[in-house]
Amino acid sequence: MTDNTLLIENIRTASRLMVRELGFMNPTLAATEYSASAVHTLLEAERLGAVTAAQLVNELGLEKSSVSRMLGKLIKAGELTEVVSVDDARVKHLQLTEQGKASVVKINAYGKMRVADALAHLDTAKQKAVAEGISAYARALKSCRDGSQANPQNPVIISSGYQPGMIGRISEMHARFYSRHANFGSFFESKVAAGLAEFTGRLGHENNRIWLAVQNGKIVGSVAIDGQDLGNNEAHLRWFILDDGCRGGGIGRKLLSEAVNFCDQQKFSATQLWTFSGLDAARRLYESFGFTLTKEWDGDQWGSRVMEQQFTRTAG
Repeated sequence: MTDNTLLIENIRTASRLMVRELGFMNPTLAATEYSASAVHTLLEAERLGAVTAAQLVNELGLEKSSVSRMLGKLIKAGELTEVVSVDDARVKHLQLTEQGKASVVKINAYGKMRVADALAHLDTAKQKAVAEGISAYARALKSCRDGSQANPQNPVIISSGYQPGMIGRISEMHARFYSRHANFGSFFESKVAAGLAEFTGRLGHENNRIWLAVQNGKIVGSVAIDGQDLGNNEAHLRWFILDDGCRGGGIGRKLLSEAVNFCDQQKFSATQLWTFSGLDAARRLYESFGFTLTKEWDGDQWGSRVMEQQFTRTAG
């Protein structure tokens, strides 16, 4: 048996064991009354804020008919509700109900407990090896399904400054993401594009900078520092966004590192950013860089009513 054959067999054996131990052989999953596909649907609804049936077909790799039946059951059970798109009445977004949110809290608590219990049997070095290895393997499996190449052949490069098509691409990423998460429509996309176009004309100023994450010539992430619009020697962190396929890979942290380091170099007294509640992963990332929630209010400046938030990072 060659080394490569042995490696493949070891991975297959480990995969079978994981499937059994995590309960995927059972008719229900994660201490719920729902199937694995239903549990994953609830988790995707939480992650995306709002999701369509077509998105679930793509994300979960299931047949359209299977997804339709499953969604009907979850809606009937009170876990999901349908919301008509503000831009196209033919499109229905699915969002978690209060019951659904409570179910996801229980699912996440159960999942975290299982992981923590397993990690307790490993030393620190092996815990890190598991986290890195299983993440890389999961991304490789996904690459096989969507036809993309593995990350090593397609590195994401962080660059600064204007690139052709930047305004349209960044606006598109914002529109797609926030349509799902907050049901924002054309008003929001137009406002993003207009603000970014105005800012691009000021990129020559020493206090303004934009960073782009680029993969295979395509912009997959961005962040900008506007050092002029707030005054008082304060910086405005703007247009932080990632393409769906790049989340969870550390690209967002690299972009924010560039932005925060620039603010420190320019000696701004503070850096402000505006967002809204419910984007928990982004909030944890902001807080890891020293941002704290300083203001919160009910607003609709983006076209839909949300709980808007202001985060502040002070110098020193």
